[in-house]
Amino acid sequence: MTLSMTRSASFTLTDARYVGAKIGADLRQLRALYGEPESAAMITDYVEEVAQLLNHSYLDSVSYGFRDPDTNLWKLRLRYRATLGGHLLDDGPGRLPRTAPVDGLPFYSFLAYSTKFDNLPQAKRTAFKSALPINRVTGTEPATGTGTGTGTGTGATTPGHGYGRNGTGVTRDVFVALDD
Repeated sequence: MTLSMTRSASFTLTDARYVGAKIGADLRQLRALYGEPESAAMITDYVEEVAQLLNHSYLDSVSYGFRDPDTNLWKLRLRYRATLGGHLLDDGPGRLPRTAPVDGLPFYSFLAYSTKFDNLPQAKRTAFKSALPINRVTGTEPATGTGTGTGTGTGATTPGHGYGRNGTGVTRDVFVALDD
């Protein structure tokens, strides 16, 4: 399904940084609860990356959390999807789960670029990516799994939270795997 929307002409990098700062507050709470991301500087880089991508309408979604590297299944995921126009939420950050089953699992982030970004010539995509504070590599997005709590990654997703300003923002959902 392809969605086409128009962004408000008044959306600026300052607005994008406002939205990014709300994601940064979520990441700081994640760090306080689970010890990752490992540094405040890393969170600052994630915030700026999101702001730059939102400002140019190059973000489709970005996820942060903990995954099982053996199965490539999320155990805890905060996913933010870019949203343009319509009824945008601007909630306060936080309200993250406090007891997700992530002990011993590595922190992970996965970013998907928008169709607008994908349609740029390769040289422009490369130049834009090289200016971002996060150096991402190609990978496979972790799944949330299917099944009935038998070690296959089942869990609960909580939608309905978002951050927005001047016609652009993100919607957040939180996935927590069931402890098997």
